[in-house]
Amino acid sequence: MPRLRHFYGQNHYHYLTENIYRRARIFDSDRFKRKFVQTLDELRRELGFKIFAYVLMPEHCHLLIWPSPEADPSQIMQKLSERTANFILRNLRENLAYPWCQKMLKRFELPATVYYHAHYRVWNRRGYDMNIWSHKKQNEKIDYIHNNPVARGLVAHPGDWPWSSWRLYCREDGLLLAMDRMR
Repeated sequence: MPRLRHFYGQNHYHYLTENIYRRARIFDSDRFKRKFVQTLDELRRELGFKIFAYVLMPEHCHLLIWPSPEADPSQIMQKLSERTANFILRNLRENLAYPWCQKMLKRFELPATVYYHAHYRVWNRRGYDMNIWSHKKQNEKIDYIHNNPVARGLVAHPGDWPWSSWRLYCREDGLLLAMDRMR
């Protein structure tokens, strides 16, 4: 299957998806969810990109962003993945007395044949990046992002899932992470 071609430096949105290694449900932890959102917000200020929609699921995330001249989507996701992975691994190692932390750390262990410079992996090596050129596709992706927790059976209504931008769009409530306004 050919790799999707990415267009950076253009004036358009990017729909991004990142998955946790082995689909481990690391974001069942509120501590790790809060750190993800905090890190995303810090990176937005640091790198100057805009966030228009997001959802954080137990084992993956979706974002709709507008990159900045300082960082393309790949660089943004690399920094987000690296910072959150370091936090997660450090916390798991410091809390090995808890069986859940032991189990998660074991899930992130790389096979001996894969060792390079690290023995653990939190995020998959490659994410999904789609250029969004039209308002129709933009709205389709926002709907998909907000309805993802419902489709997965985690909640009955998108507003019941606090880890998404739905609340900003429908209630003007950007409590966890403020969204940028659409262009």
